[in-house]
Amino acid sequence: MMSTKAFTLVPAIEQEQLLGYRDRGSLECVECCGRNLYVGTSDCFVYHFLLEEKTLPSGSATFTATRQLHRHLGFKKAVSELRAASALSRLLVLCDGCISLVHMLSLEPVPSGARIKGATAFALNENPVSGDPFCVEVCIISVKRRTIQVFLVYEDRVQIVREVSTPEQPLAVAVDGHFLCLALTTQYIILNYSTGAAQDLFPFCSEERRPIVKRIGRQEFLLAGPGGLGMFATVAGISQRAPVRWSENVIGAAVCFPYVVALDDEFITVHSMLDQQQKQTLPFKEGHILQDFEGRVIVATSKGVYILVPLPLEKQIQDLLASRRVEEALVLAKGARRNIPKEKFQVMYRRILLQAGFIQFAQLQFLEAKELFRSGQLDVRELISLYPLLLPASSSFTRSHPPLHEFADLNQLTQGDQDKVAKCKRFLMSYLNEVRSTEVANGHEEDIDTALLKLYAEADHDSLLDLLVTENFCLLPDSAAWLEKHKKYFALGLLYHYNHQDAAAVQLWVSIVNGDVQDSTRSDLYEYIVDFLTYSIDPDLVWRHADWVLQRNQEVGVQVFTKRPLDEQQSGFNPDDIISCLKKYPQALVKYLEHLVTDRKLQKEEYHTHLAVLYLDEVLQQKPCTPNQDAEVTETQTKLRRLLQESDLYRVHFLMDRTRGAGLPLESAILHGKLEQHEEALRILVHELADFPAAEDYCLWRSEGRDPSYRQRLFHLLLAVYLGPGPAAPERTVAAVDLLNHHSMEFDAAQVLQLLPGTWSVQLLRPFLMGAVRDSIHARRTTQVAMGLAKSENLIYKYDKMKLKGSSVRLSDKKVCQMCQNPFLEPVFVRYPNGGLVHTHCAASRHTEPSSPSTGART
Repeated sequence: MMSTKAFTLVPAIEQEQLLGYRDRGSLECVECCGRNLYVGTSDCFVYHFLLEEKTLPSGSATFTATRQLHRHLGFKKAVSELRAASALSRLLVLCDGCISLVHMLSLEPVPSGARIKGATAFALNENPVSGDPFCVEVCIISVKRRTIQVFLVYEDRVQIVREVSTPEQPLAVAVDGHFLCLALTTQYIILNYSTGAAQDLFPFCSEERRPIVKRIGRQEFLLAGPGGLGMFATVAGISQRAPVRWSENVIGAAVCFPYVVALDDEFITVHSMLDQQQKQTLPFKEGHILQDFEGRVIVATSKGVYILVPLPLEKQIQDLLASRRVEEALVLAKGARRNIPKEKFQVMYRRILLQAGFIQFAQLQFLEAKELFRSGQLDVRELISLYPLLLPASSSFTRSHPPLHEFADLNQLTQGDQDKVAKCKRFLMSYLNEVRSTEVANGHEEDIDTALLKLYAEADHDSLLDLLVTENFCLLPDSAAWLEKHKKYFALGLLYHYNHQDAAAVQLWVSIVNGDVQDSTRSDLYEYIVDFLTYSIDPDLVWRHADWVLQRNQEVGVQVFTKRPLDEQQSGFNPDDIISCLKKYPQALVKYLEHLVTDRKLQKEEYHTHLAVLYLDEVLQQKPCTPNQDAEVTETQTKLRRLLQESDLYRVHFLMDRTRGAGLPLESAILHGKLEQHEEALRILVHELADFPAAEDYCLWRSEGRDPSYRQRLFHLLLAVYLGPGPAAPERTVAAVDLLNHHSMEFDAAQVLQLLPGTWSVQLLRPFLMGAVRDSIHARRTTQVAMGLAKSENLIYKYDKMKLKGSSVRLSDKKVCQMCQNPFLEPVFVRYPNGGLVHTHCAASRHTEPSSPSTGART
């Protein structure tokens, strides 16, 4: 158990003030109402004192008691109890079984002599139910066996209102509203004197200890329970607080929130109602009275009166924090809420939370510290300021005053222990990362992000780059110097880029790639620079570094032009300018022209021809030294052939001259095809290359999208080349047979039969002939169907004509033209299918049919 100084014991009345130097008489009871202090003695005197409290410069309190009047009550026995009824200006005095009413100031008995007889103990109802402001409710333990009586006491009279029987003889009583809390001979009970309902609480042995029944709040009581426990009970018979453990022989008890104060033969003990722990012990011998009066706790011996003065809660809390007793301080602070105005409490409690947070932080209890910082709404700069050099030089932050902790900086806190320093820095990194995007950072974003950057850089943390590539508020001067100090040049480039200094960023990254400065953050930094320039919207920056990226790697470097978004390629990046730049870099030039022709599909002859020439030059360059053509040459030739086939924009004659005599027969054949020189192209494919599938593909390629007669002409040319004179005649014969059998639909059978040698058997051409016959029959039948349909349509037209001719038309001088409404002057007219008659000249000038003849016209 760790002690807490919650109270100080201050004398109020010494023996000399109370009894003089007489040996007779002793103090029996005490009552306090405001500044009025009353003492009842064993020789039937009542003394009245005025209390005056003073606070010394040291902050401690002193009391001065000035004796006013004293009066002997006329009995031979001791004064048992005193209770003040300030609303009535009366003092209720229990002596020799009789409760008398005396004036609070003069101590004179009321003229009416009103009193309550036959009482052994009594209690005032501080939660009265009568509603009459000019009386008080008094509950007495009657001398009648097992009886409780309830009275209304006025200024000069008393009135009994209720008499209640109890299961056992009552020994002590406290009252709240209609509820009585009674200590009986063997148990404690709650009794509703209005309804008579009783609720047993727990057993009690009156022979072993003195009962204690104290009302401590609305509908709640404090009782001396078994086993040395102070028990709390409500009028419902339940306990809403954990019990406190005090002495077995407690004489009296009182509540001064948040503490329970108990008195025994030798000590005054103080227990917390919040955590039930004993907080303070004060030696106090011969004490026999402990009572609380409106928050003031008074203890007394038979010779003197003392006051327990509570230390201010804030002082108690600060003492606990100074002793590193964080949990106790927080529990006490929470409990103080009911005694402190809301706004003041919130300010005080936030500060206590933050103080507790720094205590936990100093003990490396980081999870607890973080939660306390969060709850106390810490200005995070208060924490950052503990770390030397982390706050920006431009920061205007000053620490809280009074200070929240006693540390100058992290070095003092950790006493130079580098392991602890590292743990504290890791915690700050985590904490700043959590709060930087929350309302905690409002207004302090620059200080937080700059500090976080410095921590990341110093620890070589991966999150440094994540911080710089997302939205941040890092101050450039502080951050740049710190990154340079820790050789984080790539990160420094990201910082420059975020602050719109792309030129400085790229120049720094180029220096890293060139080896001028050392930074191994990214092994692919060159590719990163290329990608950065690709998406840069600054043409000057791209052109400034274009030669550098191309010199290091043409195929990768050209991506700054080829992968640029199309909407940006139109601004500052003219293809002709780029081609001019790339003339020194042939591989890059090829890639860029492929981009223009294949990806962007620009329809410009110059680009297509240029690309074809570059392909051709590369093929020719590789051909002499690699007769079998390695993979790269084959790939280039494939690209060349695809371009020659698919493009119609290059200069065919120019390329024809370049390929003549170069040993590129397939390319020459494609070029001849572009010039519609199909016979020559097929000759090359058949006679020079003997590539019969290529010859068939050529016919399909050149006839794609053309009419069937064009395709038929190409296949007839190919058949003629197969059957004509030349080398490899047997192979060409087989190819011709395969051509006829596989593409029978592409040939005119009559013409083919005239070309075929008479030595060929029918069986050899069976597939072709079957297909030709089938096609012929199909064509004839299709023609017959079409002719039949045409005849049917003609017959329908003839029928319609006969119907029209078969009906007569009568024309009279009364008949009028349906268009001009004039009569017919001669028997010449035009009749429309709807029966309307019009003049010939009206019909020639109008193209719409007239409406039906009017019903009034005569024929």
